[in-house]
Amino acid sequence: MGKTQYEDYKYIMQDTSLIYIGAKYTYRELMENPEVSFKLKKVLENCIYKDRDPDMSIESDLYYMKKDSLVYKHYEQLRVKVKINIIEEKKSLFGKKKWGYKERTLKLKEFVDITLAKKKTAGIVVQEIILSKLALTSFVI
Repeated sequence: MGKTQYEDYKYIMQDTSLIYIGAKYTYRELMENPEVSFKLKKVLENCIYKDRDPDMSIESDLYYMKKDSLVYKHYEQLRVKVKINIIEEKKSLFGKKKWGYKERTLKLKEFVDITLAKKKTAGIVVQEIILSKLALTSFVI
């Protein structure tokens, strides 16, 4: 029996309609992971893996992704959403200001529309991507 090892933002979870993938996974690790479905591996292999460095993490790919890239179009077809952590100012009950991380889920288009400079100044950290199972099953390779 294999030993399970915890790594931040490296996980695969599923519910009835969605697949959640931690953003620290590289494309190579996803292809080698037995928990990833055959269909998702085929989509990765045929549409994404060939255009990207296999050792590139999903987080890096999304962070620098442009709307005119082919990978963006494939992710759009899979109806990907991006869960991020962003630094925001919070006010306490007495008006005192504090900075803290806030979790948000954005559509891929909304996330890619944020400029790279704004992502860096806002301290955005990509936590996971969320795929629609329905979109995955209807994806034609």
